[in-house]
Amino acid sequence: MTSSRRHFLRTAAMLAGAVPLAAAGCSTTNPEQERQGGGTLARAKQEGKIRVGFANEAPYGYTDKTGKLTGEAPELARAIFKELGIANVEGVQVDFGGLIGGLNAKRFDVIAAGMFITPERCGAVAFSDPEYVAKSAFMVPKGNPKKILKFEDVARAKANLGVLTGAVEAGYAEKLGVPKNKIKTFADQPSAYEGLKAGRIDAIALTRISLADLLSKHQGEPFEVTEAFTPVIDGKEQLGAGAFAFRKADADLLKAFNDKLAEFKSGNKLLPILQPFGFTQAEMPGPDDTAAEFCKG
Repeated sequence: MTSSRRHFLRTAAMLAGAVPLAAAGCSTTNPEQERQGGGTLARAKQEGKIRVGFANEAPYGYTDKTGKLTGEAPELARAIFKELGIANVEGVQVDFGGLIGGLNAKRFDVIAAGMFITPERCGAVAFSDPEYVAKSAFMVPKGNPKKILKFEDVARAKANLGVLTGAVEAGYAEKLGVPKNKIKTFADQPSAYEGLKAGRIDAIALTRISLADLLSKHQGEPFEVTEAFTPVIDGKEQLGAGAFAFRKADADLLKAFNDKLAEFKSGNKLLPILQPFGFTQAEMPGPDDTAAEFCKG
């Protein structure tokens, strides 16, 4: 769903927008060393810090009013890396479309942005098992005048649909009959909201979690979030699983992270970390929700 949640096929120029929240030099790790446990994980343990890339998208990874890096992914990263002996998590803000490029260019070591696992992305990075599984929804004017509850309704109503740049929702919409000229892209949630408010679009498509968070920032305004649903394309449900992404060479770091994540899940420690950001038991992954399964598509 997003779960983005968004596609990574963007121009390399996006990487120029990376803004470090804390000073961090580029990694000089060697791929073979990384496979043997002598690369990123060893360096992070030695230095006591690790860099994570985020896209400033609530509630996944963003900076709050005080400038602190927070969100479901950074807070989970802090908890897991602390148990791995890495006390400090430093943030590097990048446009969502530049996250995978930034990771592979070693601007940071992990993507902590609630990024959806897709077969396309699995070709470029190695995903952890998911920390959440989410459904789609729409933000619409109160009363939902165009009766939009799924992407097919957008096509039927000939409505203008707002999506975020690089978002999986754009692909869902197009495959389910929404004409390209009816799909309007926005750089971020606030600009999409302004587009809806100005009447340039009739609905915003995102995860229920994202839209609920966005609506909470505009209480009293004449909009609502529709019921969550799962798009079905070619007979297959399009569930979105958000996860952390690692460089493929960092097999030891990925394994250490996954092992701790599994402990959090089995010990009922995952939901309490994500709950303050609007996640519920309904979004918690099941035993069959693995990176390998979502990489299959």
